Amino acid sequence: MPRVSRKQADLNREVIVEAATRLFRERGLHGISVVDVMAAAGLTHGGFYGHFESREALAQEASGRAFEQSAARWKERIAAHDDKDTARRALIEPYLSAASRDNPGESCPVVAFAGDMCHEAAGSGLRETFMDGLNALFDTFGSLIETGDNDGDRQQALVQYSLMVGALTLARATRGDALSDEILQAARSFLTADSSPLAPV
Repeated sequence: MPRVSRKQADLNREVIVEAATRLFRERGLHGISVVDVMAAAGLTHGGFYGHFESREALAQEASGRAFEQSAARWKERIAAHDDKDTARRALIEPYLSAASRDNPGESCPVVAFAGDMCHEAAGSGLRETFMDGLNALFDTFGSLIETGDNDGDRQQALVQYSLMVGALTLARATRGDALSDEILQAARSFLTADSSPLAPV
């Protein structure tokens, strides 16, 4: 059997990471096997260890990729608006949408991975990747809240971002029931109201 070229090997590796990124978002970091990933990538199971030392190494890279994709998408949405409040709304509305709820493979990695992090060792590579990604997204969101009170702005950012993550998590958990849409609508309305989001907490 001829050896795969370096270019093809690099392409195969990229396909594996992309497939894993989608699957881990859909099912969590510990619910996917190497066999699952390679099948989704359209490659044979035996080729996995030519690209990665372990399933954990792939999970860490794939989770990092998921955060990078979300960060890039947020930056694009922010860049399309001239003022910070409109940009903030441009993040909130698609985040708290039925499309976001129903397509976890393309949606928020914080929601996808937070449950796994509850059981992850504090110093693990996966947890460090999660914390780096979470902080980057939070900082991006927080940069859109400016009232002149730095401490108050951070508190507002924490509350609003936590509400977004919690609402999307509950909407997914109740998908198929009318409550799911109610949760998304209530959170979206509250966070995009003219007065409520920036009122003192």
